[in-house]
Amino acid sequence: MASVLKAQKSNALKAEAKGKGKRKADAMDIDEVEVEAPKKKKNKQRVLLLSSRGITHRMRHLMNDLEALLPHVKKDSKLDSKSQLHLLPELADLNNCNNTLYFEARRHEDLYLWAAKTPNGPSIKMHVQNVHTMDELKMTGNCLKGSRGLLSFDKTFDDTEWGRLTKELFTHIFGVPSTSRKSKPFIDHILTFSIVDSKIWFRNFQIIEKDPLLPNGPPQTTLVEIGPRFVLTPIRIFEGAFGGATVFSNPEFISPAAVRSAIRREKGGRYGQRKTAEEEESRRKEKRMRPEDELAVSKVFA
Repeated sequence: MASVLKAQKSNALKAEAKGKGKRKADAMDIDEVEVEAPKKKKNKQRVLLLSSRGITHRMRHLMNDLEALLPHVKKDSKLDSKSQLHLLPELADLNNCNNTLYFEARRHEDLYLWAAKTPNGPSIKMHVQNVHTMDELKMTGNCLKGSRGLLSFDKTFDDTEWGRLTKELFTHIFGVPSTSRKSKPFIDHILTFSIVDSKIWFRNFQIIEKDPLLPNGPPQTTLVEIGPRFVLTPIRIFEGAFGGATVFSNPEFISPAAVRSAIRREKGGRYGQRKTAEEEESRRKEKRMRPEDELAVSKVFA
């Protein structure tokens, strides 16, 4: 009997040494479900920048300033036809872009800006006014070419539906992604969008953390304007890219051609009033003329 107990004890010790005994629950192979961490969404925004035929030098310089500010912009050649805007989503797809900025010039003096998400929309048509380029302003501010800029939107954008839609679209277009090939990992300027009198005012400022006059002084953040600056008047928002159903229409917008026509009509009205006054004066002179006297000197001594 003692020999049997010794044999069982020795077998148990051998089993524990070889690991063939009962395993603990922690040591058992349990199929664990690996929970994958949510992947961070990458900001893959690229913007196609192009214009129509007939732009002036000021419009071209504004496009060059925007190209220098936005390193994720892909500039393309001019679009020949102004009536075939349905080609722009195809051009954006060929250039691997999902946003489009299209400058449309009319009569060599009126500039319109189309901002669109391609290929499904939406798109906004705006009238560009009060354009001042970087070279023209000669501001003291400066920023690194290719640096990323902060976007600052006025709180008025959140008051209206068209303002919220415009804010989201401008965030996609003017927000430089960190993965952009030409961008640099610096943030030294800020792009501001403000709504005043139902118009969108664009400004670009440099962020200065120290006063240049006091380099050893305490940090003091200030803003210095760089340029360019311009004003956008929203005309119409479309559901699709460069077309589709109208989502918003600005009832207060008057085209610059209609303004010039009204000015010409006003000048023409003043001219007509002047001619009418001259005719009335000539009629009054005719009424004041006295009939010719028979005893006049010219007749008696003829």
